[in-house]
Amino acid sequence: MGERESARKHKRRDLAGTIEVLFEISAAVTHTRNLAELYKVIHRSLDKILNVDNFFIALLDEERDAITFPYYVDEKDDIPEEILNFSKETTFTSQIIKKRNPLLFYENDYVEMVRKKGKNPLGTAFKILLGAPLIIRDRVIGAIVIQDYNSSSAYQDKDLALLNLISQHVALAIERKEAEEKIKEQRGILEKILESSPVGIALVQNRTFKWVNSEMVRMFGYETKEEFENKNVRMIYTAVEDYDYAGQTIYDSLITQGTADYEIDVVKKGGALYPAHILLNCTDSNDPMAWTIATVIDMSQRKAAEKEAYERERLHGVLEMAGAVCHEINQPLQAILGYSELLLMGLPQEPMGNHLNAIKSQATRLGNITKKLSNITQYKTVDYPGNTKIVDIWGTDSGAV
Repeated sequence: MGERESARKHKRRDLAGTIEVLFEISAAVTHTRNLAELYKVIHRSLDKILNVDNFFIALLDEERDAITFPYYVDEKDDIPEEILNFSKETTFTSQIIKKRNPLLFYENDYVEMVRKKGKNPLGTAFKILLGAPLIIRDRVIGAIVIQDYNSSSAYQDKDLALLNLISQHVALAIERKEAEEKIKEQRGILEKILESSPVGIALVQNRTFKWVNSEMVRMFGYETKEEFENKNVRMIYTAVEDYDYAGQTIYDSLITQGTADYEIDVVKKGGALYPAHILLNCTDSNDPMAWTIATVIDMSQRKAAEKEAYERERLHGVLEMAGAVCHEINQPLQAILGYSELLLMGLPQEPMGNHLNAIKSQATRLGNITKKLSNITQYKTVDYPGNTKIVDIWGTDSGAV
């Protein structure tokens, strides 16, 4: 006890010591990685001016009507569980929060509260306890509490005022750290969303890539984001002229509409080209190129599908025409074949028979042509006099003739 009492006497409970503690707590918001680390710094800093062998931070969740204990150091008791139905609870911590004032309690206050409750849910009896509310812009977010199990004179009235002063800075530090962690969390969620996007996304500053998602890297054939970051967007254009033209077009569109939407052939790593649809949005219409968000869609498959659909339509038109031709040719063709057969049955072979055989031969050839036309599934063209092209029916895919 002697060494312990001596240590307490050497606590710097003066203005200089208090300012040092407040500075450390403020600086900790920037230097610590998370709230858990911040709480440890607060505890360690307070130990320079107060006895904080038994110290905890309680935070209030008004929506859930609950109190949690994110930081709890105690010589005798384990960390309490979350307290639900806070508005109906009567504890020393709840009194500090509800009354919104720093409070000091002694052992007799503890005994009286146990008597009223008829049970002892309060933990080990203390000799003295003092706490101060954590208030931000007239909103109570919790409390900081210290206590001593051995001596009722471990703290003085002026320590309560000191703790109350420090609590204001602690509340501000906690709020700033919570806001910082929420921003980090939201940023992480946003990045996950952007990373899972099936289109390329980039953040561009003055035509320089500052961030790209993984799909952007893949689309352009690169391996890492670092190959994009801090590189000029000139890297995706085929020529300087395209780069300059696109820059002016984008600027004009962003100024007038706030967005730029266009299609262009872009360059992959290695020099291969592919068609892309690019959509840009700016954050400042007064300086539209300062920061822009670009989404890039690879149009290769769509273009291929459009070309295939166009070819199918062309083939469909050819096949319809071929069917119509076959229909029209077959009617006179059948007549020619019928009359030829009749003539051959009643006339000698020479010389009329040779002529009729020639008629039949040509009619048979017409039949082969129409059959070939009706079976076409794919076709190609050949050059024809007059600077035109015709369908090469004998070089197309079809059924056997």
